[in-house]
Amino acid sequence: MDAPDTRRLLDRMPQGLTGAALDRPEGPLKVSGRATYAHEFHLDDCAHGVLVRATITKGRVLRIDGSSITDLEGVLGVFTGERFLRNPAQGMANEAPVQGASEVAYFGQPIAMVVAETFEQARHAAQLLSVDYAPDADALTDPRSEAVKIDKPDAKQLDQGDLDAAMADAAATVDALYTTPAQSNAPMEPHASIAQWDGDTLTLHGSYQMLKYNRNELADSLGIDPEKIRILSPYVGGGFGAKLGIAPEAVAAALAAREIGRPVKIAMTRQHVFDMTVRRCETHQRLRLAADADGRLTGIGHEYRVSNLPGETFSEPVAQATHFLYGGQNRRIVHEIARVHRTCAGSMRAPGEAVGMLALENAMDELAETLGLDPIELRKRNLPERDPEKDVPYSTRAAAECLDEGARRFGWEKRAAEPGAVREGEWLIGMGVATAARKNVTTEAEARVTLRPDGTALVETDMTDIGTGTYAILGQIAGDLLGLPRDRVEVQLGDTRLPPGSGSGGSIGASSTGSAVLLACEALRETLCERFECDPDELTLKDGEAIAGNRRAPLTDLVGDAPLTEQGKFKPGKTTKETSQAAYGAFFAEVAVSHVTGEVRVRRMLGVFAAGRILNAKTARSQCLGGMVFGIGSALTEELVHDSRDGHIVNRDLAEYHLPVNLDVPQIDVHFLEERDDWACPLQSKGIGELGISGAGAAITNAIHNATGARIRSYPATLDKVLEAVEALE
Repeated sequence: MDAPDTRRLLDRMPQGLTGAALDRPEGPLKVSGRATYAHEFHLDDCAHGVLVRATITKGRVLRIDGSSITDLEGVLGVFTGERFLRNPAQGMANEAPVQGASEVAYFGQPIAMVVAETFEQARHAAQLLSVDYAPDADALTDPRSEAVKIDKPDAKQLDQGDLDAAMADAAATVDALYTTPAQSNAPMEPHASIAQWDGDTLTLHGSYQMLKYNRNELADSLGIDPEKIRILSPYVGGGFGAKLGIAPEAVAAALAAREIGRPVKIAMTRQHVFDMTVRRCETHQRLRLAADADGRLTGIGHEYRVSNLPGETFSEPVAQATHFLYGGQNRRIVHEIARVHRTCAGSMRAPGEAVGMLALENAMDELAETLGLDPIELRKRNLPERDPEKDVPYSTRAAAECLDEGARRFGWEKRAAEPGAVREGEWLIGMGVATAARKNVTTEAEARVTLRPDGTALVETDMTDIGTGTYAILGQIAGDLLGLPRDRVEVQLGDTRLPPGSGSGGSIGASSTGSAVLLACEALRETLCERFECDPDELTLKDGEAIAGNRRAPLTDLVGDAPLTEQGKFKPGKTTKETSQAAYGAFFAEVAVSHVTGEVRVRRMLGVFAAGRILNAKTARSQCLGGMVFGIGSALTEELVHDSRDGHIVNRDLAEYHLPVNLDVPQIDVHFLEERDDWACPLQSKGIGELGISGAGAAITNAIHNATGARIRSYPATLDKVLEAVEALE
């Protein structure tokens, strides 16, 4: 896409599907248990595998004694080797995953797999498997250690102007340290794979997000041609980034199935998911803000340290929103990667903004207090006219409108400016605000659309639906452009034999693959125009009929006896470089904080968002609700705890890793502003799946400050931290 698409085709389609709050067509299958997830495919003569984890932090596996379990009932073999994945793949990185089971890089790393006739037999044998190690004594697990190796990639550093001088000359400054803990993606469906070989061809039923990349990762791991692999992922029970790249169970299942000549099924336990898939890494962030007497930023600095295993290229892009959200001509970004021996770090919902905006939006709140300005007013004053680093215009940006509309809907005028001014018994009441921002990204995607002789349509792409509404949205787009009711459009997803879509990750899916569907439908409309002998501008398609002037014909007559098929291909182009593209919004939260215990209760939340065209009001709202619940977790409860002695994860299940549950989540309201972004894609839409978390937690901690006067700079704001901070003020 090299120029803005100002045609806005979907605005002219009379079928009225796109944007409507339609149910997901696969919903009844999911709630009735008829949607088949990866582990639920039943193959004849299928064996079961259980992965074995390392019990040292760093070193080598000297010997795996398979003889210790081979006499156990049902055991078919012990498998290991240098083709086993040491680290999960990173998905969109287009890099080969790290392999080699003999070298241990973190506690809990997969080093072997036991295969047996039943899961129970395999689990029992895996627990008894004898392993000898040669541990290294120099394993470092603490990213704050002075001995740890620090990488500073040149491409991720920025020094623009003179931040130190701006801080020295400023009328008001903030210089504060914020920390966020490691987190787990914790998708509802654990990772699972079933591998089956037919000669030299592999079929894998897996729970994955990015199939066109996953097939290449799996092929590279196995040393075979990608064309020899078929991956099927029609339904994925959540991913949040954990399933962007293939995980160890896929490769292990394929290797074992090839050797024993039978299908092999592996499902990770919840503890396996915590140990062997990716985590969001912890962050240590220093925020510096310099402002003049009018509250306009003259400088902004975001220096942070993240962590990952040695050799991994991924690192959390903490300052992603800092680059474009607020102005300030003097800017410094410092990106440090601590090389530690902990579970592999990777993408988790809104990598970068989800943690970076906690610190940025807290710092903006602190600056507003120092200046005596309303926090909303300060944010609006610092929205620049052009991207402050790229010096290009914004494609669209309704951040100020979202802040204003949110303030009106939430009753911001009732907020007491003085912290601690509102009290109900033991409860201190406060309101907080934060801007929402998430970089918009599109990627190459393809889709095939077929008009059938019976007047129905088929949409095909290997794009996945991870609970986000892809089945619904692609059907709505095709239905609108082809003039068909939604129930006359079939959508097939999650099969690498279909055209390669974008995959689900980075909020790229709906806009990228949806644009490919639009382009395929456009080509079909051109054929219909030729057959109906009319100009494209004359053609109207609605309810299965073609209309031009005073003529009308059933769509089936124009299709004829043979189906019409077109394949659309969307490719980003110059528009992504000529503009700064992001989705924006505003979060508002009201909290009650117990003066006695430090407990925080979120009483209500509001999110107002502008993300281009909303493709399905119901699924978009659901994504934002989920993102704001994510924000509650980040603010108050979620924290992976690593044992300081060996780096292993202590709280590796959902009993001890505290996600928000029903009583933690208040009434949440979501509102969308009408917007079209012609520069983003032919749909005029922007990504929304991660926007709902980007800044949400900061609205809660800002509300805690308004309620109590205490600043919590170490996430999550657990009651011990809150109580200590409140008592320190007394």
